[in-house]
Amino acid sequence: MDFELDEEQTALRDAVRGLLKGYDPATNSEHRREVTATDPGYDEALWGRLAEMGLLGLPFAEADGGMGAGPVEVALVAEEIGRVLAPEPYVAAVVLAGGLVAELGSDAQRSDVLGSLAAGERLLAFASGDVAEPVVQGARADTIVWEVGGEVFLVDRPAGAVAYRTHDGGRAARLEFDRAAATPLGNGGDARAALATVQARARIAACHEALGAMDTALRLTTSYLTTRQQFGVTLNRFQALTFRAADMYTDLELTRSIVTWATLVAADGDTAALPDAAARAKLQTVRAARRIGQEAIQLHGGIGVTDEFSIGHFTSRLTALSHWLGDAREQVSVLSASLGQHGVLDPLD
Repeated sequence: MDFELDEEQTALRDAVRGLLKGYDPATNSEHRREVTATDPGYDEALWGRLAEMGLLGLPFAEADGGMGAGPVEVALVAEEIGRVLAPEPYVAAVVLAGGLVAELGSDAQRSDVLGSLAAGERLLAFASGDVAEPVVQGARADTIVWEVGGEVFLVDRPAGAVAYRTHDGGRAARLEFDRAAATPLGNGGDARAALATVQARARIAACHEALGAMDTALRLTTSYLTTRQQFGVTLNRFQALTFRAADMYTDLELTRSIVTWATLVAADGDTAALPDAAARAKLQTVRAARRIGQEAIQLHGGIGVTDEFSIGHFTSRLTALSHWLGDAREQVSVLSASLGQHGVLDPLD
């Protein structure tokens, strides 16, 4: 199996990296803080440039106004977003909400909704239940992809959305769907199988976003250890600190391995195996994100918890991603429920 990126994938990664360079904490640590300080909490001009590059329609069929790319390409975009903590709601709006429209919508719905999403003219959000919270960018979204009772509908954003800023600088809302005029996606009916598939894809994409954030958190930490001096020597001369940084690297690479495997499961189109693969990837990502985030702050010392220094923002975003679409406890429950499907191995046989 070839794990290397081809020329087109490499070009895509480099193009996205170049587009998002304004958020790079190594060169412009203030830009993200300025963008998230005012509503809607992301750069709408940059969102338009993402549309111009075709990234907002990346996973959708060309007939629906998209690019027809696969999970690997989506993963590259998500990872670059995480690498610089770009606050644009790519995974929530495109992979999750847009993915449900692509999976369930009629020809007309896909053409209309996905076409306008890909063009940057419409923002989607996903909500679940009669009262949904937190809904990522729920107060800004033009259209809500609403799941209730296992069915999925398209709904205009309800009036009275209670919007608020989240701890990682993003925006979320509490939405109440009281007598909402809802249009079923496609033919309507039970959509739980499609929900499981699309949510699994979104979990994997979110894991890639976390991978990007963890990678930068590690790089910032190792850079700090090699430049900050204590007792006349740089911190990397203290063996205990170097071992802790090495443990962070081990966590990162183990996570990269299992998330890459889950992405390849998604790329193979094996929908039966996809929820299990996504749960495994998310569980490892949550555990690694917690350890890497905490260690990054500890190794920076007191400056790591200040708002002015970027490392704490990475830890906050990793915490938010860890809880989105199910935390570690939920992933353990999913995996535990499938234990009976496996045989018993006698280690002494």
